[in-house]
Amino acid sequence: KQWYQRRVAITAGIDRKDPLADSMNNIADVRKLMPGLLEATRDWFRIYKVPTGKPMNDFGFSGEWKDCDFANNVIKETNEFWRKLTLNKGVAEDVSITNTTVQGSCCKITADEATQLLNKQPQLGTTIPEVSSSTQDQCFVTRTVSEPVCA
Repeated sequence: KQWYQRRVAITAGIDRKDPLADSMNNIADVRKLMPGLLEATRDWFRIYKVPTGKPMNDFGFSGEWKDCDFANNVIKETNEFWRKLTLNKGVAEDVSITNTTVQGSCCKITADEATQLLNKQPQLGTTIPEVSSSTQDQCFVTRTVSEPVCA
């Protein structure tokens, strides 16, 4: 699918306990009850990596927000990928799917077995690596246009 290739697709959801949850059933409701939220969210995802020297993100579907049915289909599809992963179907040999929690997983181990595996790993050094000052940069963006950035 085209939007998997270097494109960002955003799935928005709302906590069932949120006071607005019962009033929001689709994108139109979000636009009505929370004006500007979708545009601000898209803008943030478009530019958040720019301060680190990366290009702005492109969006699949020309930046158009998709409806609940579309999001549910993406969630179902992703869940199927995860299920196949836990069953070790089509997994690359260098990917470990060892875990302690997934019932029915081919690679589920006990907590004791996990502890033994972790104890076999080399000990971390006691020195703390120096953090590059370039990671401490901050950028502030002020929206100066009223139209969507990626329209």
